[in-house]
Amino acid sequence: MSKLTFLGGIHPSDGKKLSKDRPIKAVLPKGDLVYPLSQHIGAPAKPVVNKGDHVLTGQLIAEAGGFVSAPIYASVSGTVKAIEPRRVVTGDMVESIIIENDGLYEEVEYVVPKPYTELNRDEIVALVQKAGVVGMGGAGFPTHVKLQPKNPAKIDYVIANCAECEPYLTSDYRRMVEEPEKVVGGMRIMLKIFENAKGIIAIEDNKPDCIQIMKELTKDNPRILVKALQTKYPQGAERQLIYATTRRMINSSMLPADAGCVVDNCDTICAIYQAVTEGKPLMHRIVTVTGQAIKKPRNFLVRIGTNYHELIDEAGGFKEKPVKIISGGPMMGFALFDLDVPTTKTASALLCMTKDEVSRNEPTACINCGRCVEVCPGRVMPNKLADLAERFDKETFEKCDGMECCECGCCSYVCPAKRQLTQAIKTMRKVILEDKKKK
Repeated sequence: MSKLTFLGGIHPSDGKKLSKDRPIKAVLPKGDLVYPLSQHIGAPAKPVVNKGDHVLTGQLIAEAGGFVSAPIYASVSGTVKAIEPRRVVTGDMVESIIIENDGLYEEVEYVVPKPYTELNRDEIVALVQKAGVVGMGGAGFPTHVKLQPKNPAKIDYVIANCAECEPYLTSDYRRMVEEPEKVVGGMRIMLKIFENAKGIIAIEDNKPDCIQIMKELTKDNPRILVKALQTKYPQGAERQLIYATTRRMINSSMLPADAGCVVDNCDTICAIYQAVTEGKPLMHRIVTVTGQAIKKPRNFLVRIGTNYHELIDEAGGFKEKPVKIISGGPMMGFALFDLDVPTTKTASALLCMTKDEVSRNEPTACINCGRCVEVCPGRVMPNKLADLAERFDKETFEKCDGMECCECGCCSYVCPAKRQLTQAIKTMRKVILEDKKKK
């Protein structure tokens, strides 16, 4: 067993066998495409098209709204039908550009950059920024910002997060099996930016084939290390990943760069590779459509803006009515009440479940067993923090390190009293962060 891990964590049933062995299938959207202007952390993008405009695949339709923002590109050709609020997976109504797909998929001509070996740091970052690349593991942080820390010379490690610890998700696995050269190529480009750093491709040890493929591709590059991590959730969480691979620690007030690290998701690194070697913007992503309710679970290469209903259809539809549908994984995803939402840059999976264990459980009083403390990767006391959150005691919550929670859900998963610990803590953290923004 690998020793590269962290304290705490859980071992939920992973459900990956449903979709892991079927190749990625590219799908073409049939209906309108919806592009929310907020698909990333930071300022929303600003439309540069108007209703009635004809656009081509790969054309800029919204420019970045600031430094911490990202542009958005059309993933089909067609006509701008409207610019209006549309619902997204969180349930919010977000200003969006709607494009009527003409089915022709006419594409702009891309300017292919010089070989990355001939580019300097600023030129590479500019290409990534222009392409609209953001963190595709779920957070959506604009990647060009992450690639510009205050002191690039102090970055010691560039870490490719290929752990994919969330149950059911297999998109990173298929990417590593089918297109490993893009992962390695993207890592080489990032190491060109951080010339003093070593690259780490971090993979959980339940993916031995991926580990072998990556070791073979990097055997002649002493700057890139392939590290096998112990299979455990949340091994892919940023703080836990940094500790497991480098033994360096960060807290909620620090950035990875403060510990000399830059971390990017597997799919994000592939988007960097595409932007720098082909000059193409981020228009596609791989989405796992899976769960016991799905007829043919699989990973799809999806054009951003595609409606979730179409992904269900591509997977053969439902073999039985789902009890719960989640955008993302079961531990940190968003439960959906409506499938009429678009695929965005951060959409990793669509999970359709035939059982809903959470809603069937009735929470009872805490029995002080300590299991939540034992599994907490943030090394806090979830039972106490949840109590403070329910009493709305913000001051004591912060003093008890409530902001160190990574909202992974481990505590709720193991709680024998079925208390919704993570939900209570997450709500309090959101309130405190909003208060700080106002100040």
